[in-house]
Amino acid sequence: MDLKLLSGGAANGLVDKLRDTFRDQTGHEIRGEFGAVGGMKDRIMAGEAIDLAILTRSVIDALVAAGKLDAASVTDLGEVATGVAVKKGAPRPEIGTPDALSAAFAAADGVFCPDTVKATAGIHVASVLDRLGIREKVRLREFPNGQTAMAQMAQESSANPLGCTQVTEIMNTAGVELVGLLPDPFGLGTTYTAAIASDATAPDDARTLIALLADPAAAELRRSVGFT
Repeated sequence: MDLKLLSGGAANGLVDKLRDTFRDQTGHEIRGEFGAVGGMKDRIMAGEAIDLAILTRSVIDALVAAGKLDAASVTDLGEVATGVAVKKGAPRPEIGTPDALSAAFAAADGVFCPDTVKATAGIHVASVLDRLGIREKVRLREFPNGQTAMAQMAQESSANPLGCTQVTEIMNTAGVELVGLLPDPFGLGTTYTAAIASDATAPDDARTLIALLADPAAAELRRSVGFT
């Protein structure tokens, strides 16, 4: 029986790196869906059958409180920062100060980001633009999750698109490059956490995947895909 996983997009690259090892150890595949954390929470709250969730720590805690996830299985995987991206080979704007970040966003043909209502990074992007006072000046290009946003930006034909999402989603998408992290005071580090569903049909496989994801020996692998 394959493992059913619902996850925030930030963990997509890490899970993909471990698919072969998981298959070798269990004989099963990971049937994972990756997207906006808020949307995944809604699906689990509505009763969708899953084995494992990888979401932000606050959402995992809420789902545990609601009886949807097993408290004893909760395991932090690491923190993911929010960053700025350009198309591969494009000039990299200065983003190291609030003024520079504001100028870069305002000059972009479009700012590609995840859903500003349900995605962790998208909600933050909207907040940053509001705090900078430039939201009305920016052409936001919203997509269901950050990796979809980055994939679309990679295909964009305009001269100066800019992306903003979780660093892991930038690093896991061909055709885009990380410029850097959002500068203080706009930086965002988000802890992603795994937990097994209370009614999981493959709890042993779920425990196996959590062990692989959180293994101290895999620390360098986690860093290589953008976790800290």
